[in-house]
Amino acid sequence: MNLKKYRVLVTRIVRYNLKIIFAGKFFWFLLAAFGFFAFFMFQQAWNRAEINEGSIYGLLLFPCLLLIFYPIVFGIQNDEDNRILEIIFGIPNYRYKVWGVRMLMIYLANYLILILFAYVARILLYPVNIFEMAAQLIFPMLFFGNLAFMFSTITRSGNGTAVIMIVLGLLFFIVVGGNGQWANAYWNLFLNPFSTPTDIHPLIWQNIILKNRLFLIIGSIVWLMIGFLNLQKREKFV
Repeated sequence: MNLKKYRVLVTRIVRYNLKIIFAGKFFWFLLAAFGFFAFFMFQQAWNRAEINEGSIYGLLLFPCLLLIFYPIVFGIQNDEDNRILEIIFGIPNYRYKVWGVRMLMIYLANYLILILFAYVARILLYPVNIFEMAAQLIFPMLFFGNLAFMFSTITRSGNGTAVIMIVLGLLFFIVVGGNGQWANAYWNLFLNPFSTPTDIHPLIWQNIILKNRLFLIIGSIVWLMIGFLNLQKREKFV
C-alpha cells in the first residue's frame, strides 16, 4: 500500500469514528456546555466579581467535564445499539486499535473545543493564555474520562455509568466542600492551578500543583488499563 492510499484509508477511518463518537446526543451536550459557560460568564459580569485566570479556570471546569461525558460514558452502549460491537470484537487487539484511537480523537477534539471556549473568555472577560488554560483542563478531563471509560466496561450501560459518575462527583464535592484544607490538597481532583492561596508559599504551591497533575495522570493511566483489560473479556460483551 502506497502513501496516498494509506492516507486515504486513515482519513476514512478517522471520519467514520468521529461520526460514531460525536453522533446522536453529543451536539446537545456541546450546546449545554456552552450554555452553562455563557451563563457562568454572565453571572460573573453581572455580579461584578473579581475575574482572573483562576476564575476563568473555574468557569471552564464544568463545561470541560460535560464535554467528555457523552462520548465516553455512552461509547460502548452506542456500539452495542448500532450492532457493531460483535463486528469490532473480531478485530485483533480490539481494545487498543478501536477504543485507543477513539479516545485519542475524543480528547483531541475536546481540547480544541476548550481552546475555543477559552478564546471566548479571553475576549469577553480576561486575557488568559488559551493554550495553557486548555492544557490544564485536560488533566481532570483525562482522569474523569478514563474513570468513566473503566466503569462503562464494567456496567456496559451508558445510563448505569452516568449514575455512578454523578454520584461520585457529588460525593467528592460534599467531602471537599466540608473541609477547606482539603481544597488545596494535591489529591483534590478539582484543584485550580491558577488560584494561588495567600497562606501558602508560591514554591510550595507549585509543588502541590506538580503532585496533583502527576496524581491525575497516574490515575488516568490506571483507569485506562483496567478498562482495556475489561474489554479483553469478550464473552461479557457479545
